[in-house]
Amino acid sequence: MTRQLIADLMKSETGLDSVVIQGWVRTRRDSKTFFFLEINDGSCLKSMQAVVNEDAAGYADSKGIATGASVTVKGRLVASQGKGQKWEIQADSVELVGSADETFPLQKKRHSNEYLREIAHLRPRTNFYGAVFRIRSKLAFAIHRFFNDRQFFYVHTPIVTASDCEGAGELFRVSTLDPKNPPLGEGGEIDSSKDFFGRSTYLTVSGQLEGETYASALGNIYTFGPTFRAENSNTSRHASEFWMIEPEMAFCDLAADMDLAEEFVKSVIKEVMESCADDLELFFNFIDKELRQRLEFVLSRPFQRVTYTEAVEILQACGKKFENKVEWGVNLQSEHERYLTEEHFKSPVTVYDYPKELKPFYMRANDDGKTVAAMDVLVPGIGEIVGGSQREERLELLLENMKKHGISEKDYWWYVDLRRYGSMPHAGFGLGFERLLMFITGVGNIRDVIPYPRVPGHAEF
Repeated sequence: MTRQLIADLMKSETGLDSVVIQGWVRTRRDSKTFFFLEINDGSCLKSMQAVVNEDAAGYADSKGIATGASVTVKGRLVASQGKGQKWEIQADSVELVGSADETFPLQKKRHSNEYLREIAHLRPRTNFYGAVFRIRSKLAFAIHRFFNDRQFFYVHTPIVTASDCEGAGELFRVSTLDPKNPPLGEGGEIDSSKDFFGRSTYLTVSGQLEGETYASALGNIYTFGPTFRAENSNTSRHASEFWMIEPEMAFCDLAADMDLAEEFVKSVIKEVMESCADDLELFFNFIDKELRQRLEFVLSRPFQRVTYTEAVEILQACGKKFENKVEWGVNLQSEHERYLTEEHFKSPVTVYDYPKELKPFYMRANDDGKTVAAMDVLVPGIGEIVGGSQREERLELLLENMKKHGISEKDYWWYVDLRRYGSMPHAGFGLGFERLLMFITGVGNIRDVIPYPRVPGHAEF
């Protein structure tokens, strides 16, 4: 008989005469002629209790079955006599598959998240991290469903690239040159023409530019993949490797871009709340008591929309003392974004029309000569979760902007070509997958929603 998932057995309407579960022991409690096992197989938050009497096959050889061990239990699914659980298994046989001795670090006590990051290979076995990563999986599926249902095409953009989409210079270089003896040019600089790709290459910071090329042929596309930032930041919101969702739409302006971003955020939150109800209860009850209310609030109300100029005026007039000064032409900080969402509007906010000096070269210039058609979606508890814009489709203005930003037309000839051959208004946005997951779960540190977080100084596992 094949293994059955505890998640499915928990939903059973009747008892069953023959079941098989396989999983890992959370706890063992012994009595004189029987013992209890609490077994979790990763399929759901709940564990299944197995009652193993002395007449069960394998009882005599069960001394090695302890917390952390893997087991196979066969028996009958019967109504549980204990509180808080509908079913339990009356075992006919128990088999130790893989032992775990007393050094197993996840004994039955509370462990800090800081400690669990040090044993990231074992932390998925805890209730908290098991729930996080089941929700992560469901959220990824919801994202693909959202775009597929709207006839977007999924495009895999390159991980190794020669372009810096954001222009911030925070790039990981990819090279096969001997670091002890690299080939040098006449000026003593490293000769990148001798490298594997014949030029300097890096891990991507965004798939947007390549995504635009496919939107210019397929209409509506999206990318969903890993991105990298060599930013020496040790905050709870930054990681060096993370995943990004980046839709790009042909014949689209900023207003439609903002509409899609709002629809997207609401849709995936709704699906996760429906499909991960049991796992989310853990976060509602133990991580953030206001989380359920905040998510339902996001679903039930339209996002507020204000221009950057209006947002600055609101912040300057609020009377609140911020650590970072608020003035026009300066980036809004997390504390400003959270004030707008949590205190002023008490809802998600889309801020648009940012000063052109704050944004990359590809964003469309507005007629006022001071701002660009950019937008950020801000949510309570996190701040910015979506960043997007209408792209500059006018050849002359794009070339002018590239020159101002010190970007070589020669290096981006293929990107410029899009404006030469059938250019059209187009727009898109980028959303950090982990930031969205943090918002949905109320988890406060990005390192706790990534299986193996990569941050400055840490690349274990």
